[in-house]
Amino acid sequence: MNSKTNQNINVGVDTGKFQLDIYIRPIGHFFSVTNDDKGIKEAVKQLKKYQLERIVIEATGRLEMPFIMACAESKLPFVIANPIHVKRFAGAIGQRAKTDKLDAQLIAHYGEAIKPPLSTLKPDIMRSMSDLVARRNQLLAMQTMEKNRLQILPKELAMTIKPVLTAFKIQIEKIEAKIVKHIESCLDYQAKNTILQSMKGIGKIAAASIISNLPELGYINSKMASALVGVAPMNKESGRFKGMRKIQGGRHQVSTVLYMAMMSAIQSPPIFKATYQRLVAVGKPKKVAIIVCIRKMVVTLNSMLRDGVLWEAPKAQS
Repeated sequence: MNSKTNQNINVGVDTGKFQLDIYIRPIGHFFSVTNDDKGIKEAVKQLKKYQLERIVIEATGRLEMPFIMACAESKLPFVIANPIHVKRFAGAIGQRAKTDKLDAQLIAHYGEAIKPPLSTLKPDIMRSMSDLVARRNQLLAMQTMEKNRLQILPKELAMTIKPVLTAFKIQIEKIEAKIVKHIESCLDYQAKNTILQSMKGIGKIAAASIISNLPELGYINSKMASALVGVAPMNKESGRFKGMRKIQGGRHQVSTVLYMAMMSAIQSPPIFKATYQRLVAVGKPKKVAIIVCIRKMVVTLNSMLRDGVLWEAPKAQS
Protein backbone atom coordinates (compact mmCIF):
# COMPACT_ATOMS: atom_id res chain seq x y z
CA MET A 1 0.00 0.00 0.00
CA ASN A 2 1.32 3.43 -0.92
CA SER A 3 0.89 5.59 2.14
CA LYS A 4 1.99 8.79 0.44
CA THR A 5 -1.04 11.07 0.28
CA ASN A 6 -2.05 14.69 -0.03
CA GLN A 7 -4.13 14.46 3.14
CA ASN A 8 -3.13 16.60 6.10
CA ILE A 9 -1.86 13.83 8.32
CA ASN A 10 -1.45 14.49 12.03
CA VAL A 11 -0.13 11.94 14.48
CA GLY A 12 -0.95 11.79 18.17
CA VAL A 13 1.40 10.00 20.56
CA ASP A 14 0.33 9.08 24.08
CA THR A 15 3.46 8.48 26.16
CA GLY A 16 3.79 5.87 28.89
CA LYS A 17 6.77 4.63 30.83
CA PHE A 18 6.84 1.35 28.89
CA GLN A 19 4.66 2.03 25.84
CA LEU A 20 3.90 4.56 23.12
CA ASP A 21 0.36 4.58 21.73
CA ILE A 22 0.18 6.18 18.28
CA TYR A 23 -2.85 7.32 16.27
CA ILE A 24 -2.64 8.56 12.68
CA ARG A 25 -5.41 10.98 11.67
CA PRO A 26 -7.45 11.05 9.43
CA ILE A 27 -6.37 7.60 8.25
CA GLY A 28 -7.50 6.11 11.55
CA HIS A 29 -4.51 3.78 11.92
CA PHE A 30 -3.63 3.00 15.56
CA PHE A 31 -0.66 1.01 16.84
CA SER A 32 1.45 0.64 19.97
CA VAL A 33 5.17 0.07 20.45
CA THR A 34 7.40 -0.34 23.46
CA ASN A 35 9.01 2.87 24.72
CA ASP A 36 12.55 1.66 24.15
CA ASP A 37 15.08 1.74 21.33
CA LYS A 38 13.51 -1.19 19.47
CA GLY A 39 9.95 0.11 19.75
CA ILE A 40 10.87 3.69 18.84
CA LYS A 41 12.79 2.48 15.79
CA GLU A 42 9.68 0.56 14.64
CA ALA A 43 7.45 3.60 15.25
CA VAL A 44 9.71 5.88 13.22
CA LYS A 45 9.83 3.29 10.41
CA GLN A 46 6.03 3.23 10.20
CA LEU A 47 5.63 7.00 10.44
CA LYS A 48 8.14 7.65 7.67
CA LYS A 49 5.70 5.98 5.25
CA TYR A 50 3.47 9.05 5.45
CA GLN A 51 3.79 12.68 4.44
CA LEU A 52 3.15 14.08 7.88
CA GLU A 53 2.03 17.55 8.86
CA ARG A 54 3.14 17.00 12.43
CA ILE A 55 3.61 14.42 15.17
CA VAL A 56 2.18 15.74 18.43
CA ILE A 57 3.40 14.38 21.75
CA GLU A 58 2.68 15.77 25.21
CA ALA A 59 5.55 17.02 27.34
CA THR A 60 4.75 14.97 30.41
CA GLY A 61 8.33 14.53 31.56
CA ARG A 62 11.51 12.96 30.24
CA LEU A 63 9.74 9.84 29.00
CA GLU A 64 9.13 11.37 25.58
CA MET A 65 12.71 12.51 24.97
CA PRO A 66 14.06 9.29 23.31
CA PHE A 67 11.15 9.37 20.84
CA ILE A 68 11.63 13.09 20.20
CA MET A 69 15.33 12.53 19.61
CA ALA A 70 14.55 9.80 17.09
CA CYS A 71 12.09 12.09 15.28
CA ALA A 72 14.68 14.88 15.16
CA GLU A 73 17.33 12.54 13.77
CA SER A 74 14.89 11.24 11.13
CA LYS A 75 13.77 14.77 10.26
CA LEU A 76 10.15 14.04 11.14
CA PRO A 77 8.06 17.13 12.01
CA PHE A 78 7.13 17.10 15.69
CA VAL A 79 5.39 19.26 18.27
CA ILE A 80 6.00 19.00 22.01
CA ALA A 81 2.58 20.05 23.26
CA ASN A 82 1.64 21.48 26.63
CA PRO A 83 -0.64 18.88 28.30
CA ILE A 84 -2.80 21.67 29.72
CA HIS A 85 -3.58 22.91 26.20
CA VAL A 86 -4.55 19.38 25.13
CA LYS A 87 -6.72 18.98 28.24
CA ARG A 88 -8.50 22.26 27.49
CA PHE A 89 -9.09 21.12 23.92
CA ALA A 90 -10.61 17.88 25.24
CA GLY A 91 -12.97 19.93 27.40
CA ALA A 92 -13.92 22.12 24.43
CA ILE A 93 -14.94 19.12 22.31
CA GLY A 94 -16.56 17.36 25.26
CA GLN A 95 -14.24 14.34 25.44
CA ARG A 96 -14.14 12.85 28.93
CA ALA A 97 -13.52 9.15 28.33
CA LYS A 98 -9.89 8.07 28.70
CA THR A 99 -8.11 5.10 27.20
CA ASP A 100 -4.67 4.89 25.64
CA LYS A 101 -6.20 4.84 22.16
CA LEU A 102 -8.60 7.71 22.89
CA ASP A 103 -5.77 9.80 24.35
CA ALA A 104 -3.62 9.29 21.24
CA GLN A 105 -6.65 10.04 19.04
CA LEU A 106 -7.35 13.22 21.02
CA ILE A 107 -3.76 14.43 20.66
CA ALA A 108 -3.89 13.84 16.88
CA HIS A 109 -7.23 15.71 16.70
CA TYR A 110 -5.66 18.57 18.68
CA GLY A 111 -2.83 18.73 16.15
CA GLU A 112 -5.21 18.82 13.20
CA ALA A 113 -7.60 21.42 14.67
CA ILE A 114 -5.19 23.77 16.46
CA LYS A 115 -2.20 23.36 14.13
CA PRO A 116 0.42 24.13 16.80
CA PRO A 117 3.74 25.31 15.35
CA LEU A 118 6.47 22.73 14.96
CA SER A 119 8.98 22.50 17.78
CA THR A 120 12.55 23.57 17.12
CA LEU A 121 13.83 21.67 20.13
CA LYS A 122 17.08 19.85 19.47
CA PRO A 123 17.65 17.07 22.03
CA ASP A 124 21.37 16.87 21.25
CA ILE A 125 21.70 20.58 22.13
CA MET A 126 19.71 20.03 25.32
CA ARG A 127 22.12 17.25 26.35
CA SER A 128 25.13 19.38 25.42
CA MET A 129 23.81 22.35 27.39
CA SER A 130 23.24 20.17 30.46
CA ASP A 131 26.85 18.96 30.19
CA LEU A 132 28.09 22.55 29.85
CA VAL A 133 26.17 23.69 32.94
CA ALA A 134 27.52 20.72 34.92
CA ARG A 135 31.08 21.45 33.77
CA ARG A 136 30.71 25.11 34.71
CA ASN A 137 29.65 24.07 38.22
CA GLN A 138 32.70 21.82 38.48
CA LEU A 139 35.02 24.63 37.43
CA LEU A 140 33.38 27.02 39.89
CA ALA A 141 33.90 24.50 42.70
CA MET A 142 37.58 24.12 41.83
CA GLN A 143 37.93 27.88 41.49
CA THR A 144 36.50 28.35 45.00
CA MET A 145 38.93 25.79 46.45
CA GLU A 146 41.88 27.58 44.88
CA LYS A 147 40.66 30.94 46.18
CA ASN A 148 40.44 29.47 49.67
CA ARG A 149 43.99 28.17 49.40
CA LEU A 150 45.11 31.60 48.27
CA GLN A 151 44.06 32.98 51.67
CA ILE A 152 46.12 30.53 53.71
CA LEU A 153 49.26 29.82 51.69
CA PRO A 154 52.45 31.91 52.02
CA LYS A 155 53.04 34.59 49.38
CA GLU A 156 55.70 32.63 47.53
CA LEU A 157 53.19 29.82 46.89
CA ALA A 158 50.28 32.14 46.26
CA MET A 159 51.92 33.13 42.99
CA THR A 160 51.39 29.56 41.75
CA ILE A 161 47.63 29.85 42.30
CA LYS A 162 46.94 33.09 40.43
CA PRO A 163 47.65 31.62 36.96
CA VAL A 164 45.33 28.71 37.79
CA LEU A 165 42.56 31.13 38.77
CA THR A 166 43.05 33.00 35.52
CA ALA A 167 42.76 29.74 33.58
CA PHE A 168 39.55 28.86 35.43
CA LYS A 169 38.10 32.29 34.66
CA ILE A 170 38.84 31.95 30.95
CA GLN A 171 37.32 28.45 30.74
CA ILE A 172 34.19 29.50 32.64
CA GLU A 173 33.69 32.45 30.27
CA LYS A 174 34.08 30.14 27.26
CA ILE A 175 31.50 27.71 28.61
CA GLU A 176 29.06 30.53 29.35
CA ALA A 177 29.45 31.77 25.77
CA LYS A 178 28.64 28.28 24.44
CA ILE A 179 25.54 28.10 26.65
CA VAL A 180 24.27 31.41 25.28
CA LYS A 181 24.96 30.22 21.73
CA HIS A 182 22.92 27.06 22.32
CA ILE A 183 19.97 29.07 23.61
CA GLU A 184 20.12 31.47 20.67
CA SER A 185 20.11 28.55 18.20
CA CYS A 186 16.65 27.31 19.23
CA LEU A 187 13.39 29.28 19.16
CA ASP A 188 11.91 27.10 21.92
CA TYR A 189 14.88 27.84 24.14
CA GLN A 190 14.74 31.55 23.35
CA ALA A 191 11.09 31.77 24.43
CA LYS A 192 11.72 29.88 27.66
CA ASN A 193 14.88 31.85 28.35
CA THR A 194 13.05 35.18 27.99
CA ILE A 195 10.33 34.10 30.41
CA LEU A 196 12.73 32.66 32.97
CA GLN A 197 15.12 35.61 33.00
CA SER A 198 12.25 38.05 33.46
CA MET A 199 12.19 36.94 37.11
CA LYS A 200 14.53 38.69 39.51
CA GLY A 201 17.50 36.48 40.38
CA ILE A 202 17.27 34.18 37.35
CA GLY A 203 20.26 34.83 35.13
CA LYS A 204 21.47 33.10 31.99
CA ILE A 205 23.08 30.17 33.83
CA ALA A 206 20.06 29.47 36.04
CA ALA A 207 17.81 29.68 32.97
CA ALA A 208 20.08 27.33 31.02
CA SER A 209 20.12 24.84 33.88
CA ILE A 210 16.32 24.83 34.09
CA ILE A 211 15.92 24.48 30.32
CA SER A 212 18.37 21.59 30.05
CA ASN A 213 17.86 19.75 33.36
CA LEU A 214 14.19 20.44 34.09
CA PRO A 215 12.35 20.34 30.73
CA GLU A 216 9.14 19.30 32.53
CA LEU A 217 8.77 22.73 34.13
CA GLY A 218 5.66 24.39 32.77
CA TYR A 219 3.94 21.08 32.05
CA ILE A 220 3.50 19.71 35.58
CA ASN A 221 1.71 20.74 38.76
CA SER A 222 3.30 22.72 41.60
CA LYS A 223 3.92 19.73 43.87
CA MET A 224 5.68 17.77 41.14
CA ALA A 225 7.80 20.80 40.22
CA SER A 226 8.92 21.28 43.84
CA ALA A 227 9.68 17.57 44.20
CA LEU A 228 11.75 17.45 41.00
CA VAL A 229 13.89 20.36 42.16
CA GLY A 230 14.17 18.80 45.62
CA VAL A 231 12.54 21.58 47.66
CA ALA A 232 9.31 19.79 48.59
CA PRO A 233 9.14 18.93 52.32
CA MET A 234 8.72 15.20 52.95
CA ASN A 235 7.02 13.80 56.04
CA LYS A 236 9.11 11.57 58.32
CA GLU A 237 6.61 9.62 60.40
CA SER A 238 6.40 6.06 61.65
CA GLY A 239 3.96 4.98 64.32
CA ARG A 240 4.24 7.42 67.20
CA PHE A 241 7.40 8.97 65.81
CA LYS A 242 6.83 12.39 64.30
CA GLY A 243 9.98 13.72 62.71
CA MET A 244 10.64 17.08 61.11
CA ARG A 245 9.63 17.46 57.49
CA LYS A 246 12.76 17.53 55.36
CA ILE A 247 13.63 18.05 51.73
CA GLN A 248 15.37 15.26 49.89
CA GLY A 249 16.28 14.07 46.42
CA GLY A 250 15.62 16.26 43.43
CA ARG A 251 17.93 17.32 40.62
CA HIS A 252 20.90 18.87 42.33
CA GLN A 253 22.07 20.60 39.14
CA VAL A 254 18.95 22.77 39.27
CA SER A 255 18.66 23.14 43.04
CA THR A 256 22.26 24.35 43.27
CA VAL A 257 21.85 27.15 40.74
CA LEU A 258 18.44 28.13 42.17
CA TYR A 259 19.98 28.41 45.62
CA MET A 260 22.50 30.89 44.22
CA ALA A 261 19.72 32.66 42.29
CA MET A 262 17.69 33.04 45.47
CA MET A 263 20.67 34.50 47.34
CA SER A 264 20.51 37.28 44.75
CA ALA A 265 16.71 37.53 44.66
CA ILE A 266 16.30 38.05 48.42
CA GLN A 267 18.49 41.14 48.23
CA SER A 268 15.77 42.99 46.34
CA PRO A 269 12.12 43.63 47.16
CA PRO A 270 9.37 42.81 47.07
CA ILE A 271 8.20 39.21 47.18
CA PHE A 272 11.15 36.93 48.00
CA LYS A 273 12.86 39.38 50.31
CA ALA A 274 9.61 39.93 52.21
CA THR A 275 8.98 36.17 52.50
CA TYR A 276 12.55 35.52 53.67
CA GLN A 277 12.46 38.30 56.28
CA ARG A 278 9.07 37.20 57.60
CA LEU A 279 10.23 33.59 58.08
CA VAL A 280 13.47 34.61 59.78
CA ALA A 281 11.54 37.02 62.02
CA VAL A 282 9.39 34.16 63.37
CA GLY A 283 12.43 32.05 64.17
CA LYS A 284 12.96 29.93 61.07
CA PRO A 285 16.62 29.08 60.33
CA LYS A 286 17.96 31.14 57.44
CA LYS A 287 18.61 28.06 55.31
CA VAL A 288 15.03 26.87 55.82
CA ALA A 289 13.74 30.33 54.87
CA ILE A 290 15.79 30.24 51.66
CA ILE A 291 14.44 26.79 50.74
CA VAL A 292 10.86 28.04 51.24
CA CYS A 293 11.63 30.97 48.94
CA ILE A 294 13.12 28.64 46.32
CA ARG A 295 9.97 26.54 46.45
CA LYS A 296 7.92 29.69 45.91
CA MET A 297 10.20 30.60 42.99
CA VAL A 298 9.86 27.16 41.37
CA VAL A 299 6.05 27.21 41.65
CA THR A 300 5.94 30.70 40.14
CA LEU A 301 8.30 29.80 37.29
CA ASN A 302 6.23 26.70 36.57
CA SER A 303 3.10 28.87 36.22
CA MET A 304 4.91 31.43 34.06
CA LEU A 305 6.15 28.78 31.61
CA ARG A 306 2.76 27.07 31.60
CA ASP A 307 0.94 30.28 30.70
CA GLY A 308 3.71 31.80 28.58
CA VAL A 309 3.82 35.03 30.59
CA LEU A 310 6.64 37.20 31.87
CA TRP A 311 7.28 37.86 35.56
CA GLU A 312 5.39 40.74 37.08
CA ALA A 313 6.65 41.60 40.55
CA PRO A 314 3.83 42.39 42.97
CA LYS A 315 3.71 46.05 43.91
CA ALA A 316 5.01 46.85 47.35
CA GLN A 317 2.23 47.63 49.79
CA SER A 318 2.21 51.15 51.17
